[in-house]
Amino acid sequence: MNRYKAACSCNTRKAMTLYRYNLRLSQEMFTIISCFEVALRNTIDRHYVKNLGSHWLKDTVTIGGRFEIGHPITRDIITNALNDLGIHYTHSKLVAAMDFGFWRYMFAPKQYRALGQTLMQIFPCKPLSTPGLQYNQSYVFNILARINTTRNRIAHHEPICFQSLNPLIGTTDTRQNYYRILQLFQWMNIDEAALLYGLDHIITVCNEIDAL
Repeated sequence: MNRYKAACSCNTRKAMTLYRYNLRLSQEMFTIISCFEVALRNTIDRHYVKNLGSHWLKDTVTIGGRFEIGHPITRDIITNALNDLGIHYTHSKLVAAMDFGFWRYMFAPKQYRALGQTLMQIFPCKPLSTPGLQYNQSYVFNILARINTTRNRIAHHEPICFQSLNPLIGTTDTRQNYYRILQLFQWMNIDEAALLYGLDHIITVCNEIDAL
C-alpha cells in the first residue's frame, strides 16, 4: 500500500479508496483488452485463411514453412502448442492457443515479411499516411506493444492508476491505451460500441480516480 499512501499524502482512507478504484479499473480494462485481443486474433486469422489456406498457422512450421527457418521463437511457440494439442489439433484450437504477444509479433518486420506483407489489409478504415506519420505495420506493432504492457501490468497485479514515472494519481496512460484500442477497432471496421455495450466503463472509472 505504500505507493497508494504516498500518492494520497499518507491519507490511509483515501489510499484504500484509490486501491479499490484501481482494482475496478484493472477489471474494466482487462475486459476491454480481452475483447480487443479476440477481435484482432480472429481478424488476422480470417485474413490468412483467405490468403494462405485453412491451416496456415500449422503450415508455417512444417518443412519449408514460412517460419521454419529464421524465426526460432515464433516457430517454437507454434510447435509447442501443436505438441500440446497432439491428436486434438484443430486450426481453431491452435489459433486460440496463441497469446496477445504472438499476434502483436505478426506485425514485427520479419514475421510481417514472411507472411507476405499483406496484414495491414485487415485495417480497411485506416487513415492515409502522411510524410510525418506513417500508419504502417511498425506503427501498429508499437501501439500493440503499449496495449500489451498494460495487459501484463494488470495480469501481474501492478497498478494502472498512477502517472508514468511519477508517484502521483493519474490515468493518462490507461486512457491513451483505451483510445488506442478504440482506434484499432475502428480501423478494422468493427462497431466497438456494439461489441462493448454494457462492458465499457473505462472513462467513468478514470474520472473517479482523477477526481480523488
